[in-house]
Amino acid sequence: MTSSHRIKAGLSAMLLLAAAGFACSAVAQTDAASTLRSKHTELREALQHNQFGRPLVLVSTETAAGLQGDIYAVLGYPFQLVTASLSSPQHWCDMLLLHINTKYCYPVVQPGATVLQVNVGKKTPELLTDTSRIEFKYQVSQSKPDYLEVDLNAEKGPLGTSNYRVALQAVALPGQSTFVHLRYSYATSFAAQMAISIYLGSVASEKVGFTVLDAQPPGVPVLIGDARGAVERNTMRYFLAIDSFLAASRAPAAAQFEQSLQTWFTATERYARQLHEMERSPYLEMKRSEYQRQQTQR
Repeated sequence: MTSSHRIKAGLSAMLLLAAAGFACSAVAQTDAASTLRSKHTELREALQHNQFGRPLVLVSTETAAGLQGDIYAVLGYPFQLVTASLSSPQHWCDMLLLHINTKYCYPVVQPGATVLQVNVGKKTPELLTDTSRIEFKYQVSQSKPDYLEVDLNAEKGPLGTSNYRVALQAVALPGQSTFVHLRYSYATSFAAQMAISIYLGSVASEKVGFTVLDAQPPGVPVLIGDARGAVERNTMRYFLAIDSFLAASRAPAAAQFEQSLQTWFTATERYARQLHEMERSPYLEMKRSEYQRQQTQR
């Protein structure tokens, strides 16, 4: 075979691979809704019988590369309401601010992307200069009549963490309800693992997650702790923020944020062993102040 023939053959192979990749991508996008519905069917029993008292399943994983939490849940809202509420970057900022560690969020439109500038910090009032900023690239990856996919990705996080991702998938179900999958994950470096170990070994040494490891004595669950427990707590906080925002979206616009605050705190207290950090009044006072700052400080 001559060199020209080899070049032509190589180009043909590259074109075929590219075409195959495009086809696979198209199939993956087409099948996303059916895949999520299949997951709903697979989890039907677990959604009906679990420790949460609602149709919800939470799983977590820890590898050398990082941590990940996944929540699958049925929400009692029509898919159209979910899509309208979760397709707006400003709405995501209002949701993220409900999380006790989120101190500020503002969407900035940049060339080719919308970025959520998110500041995170302690569970107490703080100046923004004392917090850490994470810049999430916001993208509605898919929006169809029966399927929604939203991705928030950040290359860098605090304490040497990286590759932060908050991803939401939602698919319409019969009966004016919606099945959602929320994924929260991040990668850890050696420095980040050391910092997390110090935190978990000191102020967070008694904190637990939701996964039941054992029951000793019988009937008393032994719950997961350490890093997986931490990622489970945060995944649940983000999920409850989404749920609380959706619940408040039916209220008059001027009352929505206050209602979402009240709903979020009540929801977290339902899982007080894992999520209780402060009393209602200090939480509300802190979040009202942070919300005002979010409206005025750019």
